[in-house]
Amino acid sequence: MKNVIQPDTPQNIIYTVSKLTAGIKAVLEENFPFVWVTGEISNFSVPVSGHYYFTLKDEHAQISAVIFRGQNRNLKFVPADGMNVTGLGRISLYAPRGSYQVIFEYLEPKGIGEMQIAFEQLKTQLSEEGLFDEKHKQKLPFLPQKIAIITSPTGAVVHDIIKVTHRRYPNIHIKIIPVKVQGDGADKEIVSALELLNRRPDVDVAIMARGGGSLEDLNAFNTEIVARAIFRSKIPIISAIGHETDFTIADFVADLRAPTPSAAAELAVPVKHELKQLCHKLKNDIITFGYNNIDDYRIQLNQLMVRMVDPRKKLQELRFHADDLMLRLIRLTANALDRKRERISWWADRLRIINPQTQIYKLKDTVDRLKYNIQYYMRIYSNSKSSELEAQAARLRALSPIAILERGYSITRTVSDKTVVKSAESVEIGQNLDILLARGSLVCRVGRKSINGQKNI
Repeated sequence: MKNVIQPDTPQNIIYTVSKLTAGIKAVLEENFPFVWVTGEISNFSVPVSGHYYFTLKDEHAQISAVIFRGQNRNLKFVPADGMNVTGLGRISLYAPRGSYQVIFEYLEPKGIGEMQIAFEQLKTQLSEEGLFDEKHKQKLPFLPQKIAIITSPTGAVVHDIIKVTHRRYPNIHIKIIPVKVQGDGADKEIVSALELLNRRPDVDVAIMARGGGSLEDLNAFNTEIVARAIFRSKIPIISAIGHETDFTIADFVADLRAPTPSAAAELAVPVKHELKQLCHKLKNDIITFGYNNIDDYRIQLNQLMVRMVDPRKKLQELRFHADDLMLRLIRLTANALDRKRERISWWADRLRIINPQTQIYKLKDTVDRLKYNIQYYMRIYSNSKSSELEAQAARLRALSPIAILERGYSITRTVSDKTVVKSAESVEIGQNLDILLARGSLVCRVGRKSINGQKNI
């Protein structure tokens, strides 16, 4: 039998990709319009569009998920990787990639409420910003003149606070600022009350209170706007919200937390009769202290009066002392003048001794004496030398050739070189000779000569 293809059966239809995807998309969206899905978040991201994209997974499978910006504004917490959540969404197939995903309309943490998650996240954020730091806490006034109560005007809390406050300090001025303490808009009314309180700063301290309740009931005090309004307040705030075990964000930001509203009233105002007793005690202490001081001063005064000297006697003693000082001053001055005078006289003598005129006179005498001595010794020396010179001159004259010439002798010299002729052998016959006489000279020619008796040799 021949196998014939039947074109009307689904097995025999040839789909295009788009047509097949459109068919699958229709099946998915028709069969899973809204489903509850639970799983663990991973790959969480927030692009600039503001949509939340993440993967929801369990031990065996995973699926892409998205929360669009319009829906994620209603979430009280911010999803994070590793967080187990349960959400209501619809299945959608993204045709261009052929992938499907869950588009969540609602999401809540699994096992822990979203309000608790939001509480922890806001608490961490404000703590990191320093809103809980002790350095920002304002000190409560010891005795406030006026206190404000921010709470519901119809609850028992306001009556408890007023009752305790008047019991501790009757007639104290109390200002009540009514607000909603839960429900929609409660946080905004609380913020407005805090702003009103600070615009009219005639209050010394404020109590912000409400009774106990669930986390949802206390949610207004866990909002960021209330926390920041408390932080901005210039008036100290006491928080008394919920039971003693309940903690709200407002408790961490407030300047002081009271476990209950009644305890807040006790922290805000002191006990009046105790203050009176304390004032009375202090008054007595001051009076006792004053009397004791007066007694001490009286004793000191008596002791001073005993030691005090008669002013006239004291004046006489001072006069004697002044006279003695004057005499000592005169004596010391006279002695000083004498010493000065002696020293001046000594310096005058020194000046006279070293007077330049006197020195000049002394040096002149010395010069005259030396001059006289020099002249005297020069004359003696001169005379001595003159005598010696005369003797030597006499001897010289006796030995002088002139004297010999005067006695008739002559000196014969050659004409050419004026050599004294001492021997006949040194001249020649016919040689001209210069004969020096006592007065004048002669030039003679040698006609003959003899030596040892021999002639004309």
